[in-house]
Amino acid sequence: MNARIARGELNYPGVGFTSEGRVPEGFESSQTRVHLGEGYDTYRRVADGILGWQIQRRSGLRVRTETESVESGSRIVSGFGIGPFRIKAPCEVVWVRRPAPGNTKQSAGFGYGTLPGHPERGEESFEVSIDAAGAVTFTIAAFSRHSNWFYAAGGFAARAAQRLITSRYIDSARQLAAGES
Repeated sequence: MNARIARGELNYPGVGFTSEGRVPEGFESSQTRVHLGEGYDTYRRVADGILGWQIQRRSGLRVRTETESVESGSRIVSGFGIGPFRIKAPCEVVWVRRPAPGNTKQSAGFGYGTLPGHPERGEESFEVSIDAAGAVTFTIAAFSRHSNWFYAAGGFAARAAQRLITSRYIDSARQLAAGES
């Protein structure tokens, strides 16, 4: 692996909980689920996009990664804002689920957790699934709390920013499902 693009260690309890649908005590949680379409081609396009960092890149965030595709332990630093007013959000991948061979009910995606310097402490996951009938669903699950008093004081703005980024992630998944470049 290349030199670390972010320092420090994961800074929250319950590492990997998003893969199990669990939330540590004292953390707020959210889950957003959207139907993206039908069929294995749609599922695989979205799975490949998720595992190639495309959800983040297409959402308008400035993204730096250590690896071309999602790998357990790899780090990403995403940022949003304007000019010097940019917030950086370093994370580390804590679990990965890859597509299974064949046309079966399955899911693929990953979860990443916060590192020092992120405005929140917690975990977020991005997962696409296909059911036995061929329906493709994208799910974003997260648990978090503010990392310090400064971000807690701006709670309304922080929640609004989270809602905006989540809507952009969903738009990114819809683009992938539609096969848009």
